[in-house]
Amino acid sequence: MSLVEEVRSACAWVAERAASVRIEVDRVEGYARSLPVPAVHLGPDPRLALLEGPREDRAAFALTLDAINFGSGWWPEIRRRAGASGFTTMALGLRERFDEHGPWSAGELAAISSAEVAAALGQDREHELMGLYAASLRDLGRRVSADHGASFCAVAEAAGGSAVTLVERLAAWSCFADVSTYRGRRVPFLKRAQIVCADLHHAGASSFADLDRLTLFADNLVPHVLRVDGILAYDAGLLARIDAGELLVHGSAEEVEIRACAVEAVERMARARPELSAQALDHLLWNRGRVQRYKSRPRHRARCTAY
Repeated sequence: MSLVEEVRSACAWVAERAASVRIEVDRVEGYARSLPVPAVHLGPDPRLALLEGPREDRAAFALTLDAINFGSGWWPEIRRRAGASGFTTMALGLRERFDEHGPWSAGELAAISSAEVAAALGQDREHELMGLYAASLRDLGRRVSADHGASFCAVAEAAGGSAVTLVERLAAWSCFADVSTYRGRRVPFLKRAQIVCADLHHAGASSFADLDRLTLFADNLVPHVLRVDGILAYDAGLLARIDAGELLVHGSAEEVEIRACAVEAVERMARARPELSAQALDHLLWNRGRVQRYKSRPRHRARCTAY
């Protein structure tokens, strides 16, 4: 079994046993069929990604951004740009850094400080999240230097055109680790290891023939969209805690159930709409979550490096 299939299997197993979250199975097919056909372009927002220029720079941007593509549990307290989400704030800061100074080299990342990260992103150098970002980027830099001759393109090329293979390689890196445990069973999610494959592909920094084998990129926005739209249901106690803004503990039963049930719900949706992969559904649902109907209601938050 590939690691991506282990994500599917483990999430289905959790969904069958979940105590605080359930999938409204009878609604899944109709909901899936109601979703619009996605635009041809499923890639990242061109404002927030590097889609032109040298391939090495595009690969560096995708890997650097997704190494720090987490922090939603801290978004309420970071310095946001006007009208921007936490993720958009960080992505814009990184894009501007690349535009003005070019990418950090693998060697520079391996020694980067939280102060340098904070300066690039316009944040407080003492904030806990900047320390976590710096640690993740140092691991990325060390791995690219030691295993791939300091070439970001070589990271993708080593996977031989397979996103599934790249996920399996990145899963062993601390900067992309994302595995929980539920009732004694290992439950990998690997949200950022999977999304970097899509970002590399859509930026033209690599080409993967098997992107449709990836799962949902399990974060806290897509489960929220599915809850608001009546596909996921949370028990009253969990819902009250989320509505009150209480942080969930990363790796807790409730938090694992939310992410796993979202993955399994999207798998069921993909079976109902065979023309849409889990990656395409992720794109549709994540962008749906950017409108006011969803933004006006609290979503679950956990302070972690997973999302």
